[in-house]
Amino acid sequence: MRIATTQYQATMGRSLELNQTMVSRLTEQMATGNKITVPSDDPITNVRISRLNREEAIVSQYRENIGAVKIRLAKNETYLTGMVNDLGAVHDQMVWAADGSNTPDDLHAMVGSLEALRDSILYSANTRDQEGKYIFSGTETTKQPIVLAADGVSYAYAGNTKEQKVVVGNGITQAVNVDVSGVEALLTNLNKTIEALRTTTTRSSDEPLKSMISGTMDTIQAGQDALAGKIAKFGGAQTVLGTLDSNHANVSLSNNTARHDLSALDYGVASTELAGYNMALQASYQSYSKISNLSLFNVL
Repeated sequence: MRIATTQYQATMGRSLELNQTMVSRLTEQMATGNKITVPSDDPITNVRISRLNREEAIVSQYRENIGAVKIRLAKNETYLTGMVNDLGAVHDQMVWAADGSNTPDDLHAMVGSLEALRDSILYSANTRDQEGKYIFSGTETTKQPIVLAADGVSYAYAGNTKEQKVVVGNGITQAVNVDVSGVEALLTNLNKTIEALRTTTTRSSDEPLKSMISGTMDTIQAGQDALAGKIAKFGGAQTVLGTLDSNHANVSLSNNTARHDLSALDYGVASTELAGYNMALQASYQSYSKISNLSLFNVL
């Protein structure tokens, strides 16, 4: 059987091209550690890896959100704790003021410390974040939550009680803000009591100052309880977020393990195949060289 020179050259060319392509492919796989360099290498496995990549991206975003929420909740808790401590100091002052043995001068002397505590509570309630937004205004973050009315005594709440929610899981959201609605009434009551102590000419055991101090003590206690309840809620949320983050971490580990199993190259198998294709390539070149030098005159 005769083989035309062009047919022989085409056959050898295809063989050399195939072997060279496989050598290049295996070399690239060994350099990257991935057995799939293009989707056509293994379409089904590539689809599975793509799904795992998408899921991992979503899980990573959930974990980033959880981290940001935990920081926000911790800051909120810090400011609220400061307000609770200030209210505790105000309550102690009111207990002292309620002592009937205090003279008017004694009551006047308490005004300075009460004003300082009032201003501290007001400052905490109107705290802003690093972006200049108020953190205790609900969703009205551009509005100062506690504002002083035109009468110079009463305070009003200018925010709202809506929640800012962040997605931290599939169908799971967490509120990241808290409002201080109710603190305005507390501060108004405290302001009136401070003014009464400033101008009193009687002892605290006399009416109406006695009832005013007693009412302020009750208001302060209620305010402490309300803020402490918000802090406790933050603590519960932190615990839930920690558990949720651990679950996401386990899912992420599972995804990464599956991706590795699907895409990681078996270097032992790849090395063996590379050696085989290199050998075939060398043999093809040698065969091509020898056959190309043959002619009919070699056998005549």
